[in-house]
Amino acid sequence: MIEWQWLDFESIPRNDLYEILRQRQEVFLIEQQCFYSDLDGLDQDAHHLLGWQVIDGKRQLAAYLRCIAPGVKFPEMSLGRVLTAQAARGAGIGRELVAEGIRRAEAQHPGHHIRIGAQAHLQDFYGSFGFQRISEPYDEDGIMHLDMLR
Repeated sequence: MIEWQWLDFESIPRNDLYEILRQRQEVFLIEQQCFYSDLDGLDQDAHHLLGWQVIDGKRQLAAYLRCIAPGVKFPEMSLGRVLTAQAARGAGIGRELVAEGIRRAEAQHPGHHIRIGAQAHLQDFYGSFGFQRISEPYDEDGIMHLDMLR
């Protein structure tokens, strides 16, 4: 069972923020060997979806994404930094995360489209949520991506 939290930056407890940044570093920089500046100045204006799970009696961050308001990064709102922690993979939590993220984002910014920069190999996964490809593949930090819009 996942406990979802939808928080603006100022509402994230310090220890939870540390865990978010640790997981983002673990997944995007170390696991994917993608060396870029994760701290891009957009977190402070974003809403953050945190998915907590109890594993071995300990509350752990199982899934995370952030939602950036329309007009900040793109004309549309955007979802990004989508991750499922390694210990939580294989149980469908990534699908739950994206569905919950879309639901919360649309409630936060009703009437706006959602843009994502998806890893190209996940095009069908995001397509199952109604995202459609709007760009040619491009290399971002050594991983092929596509822009998609819902």
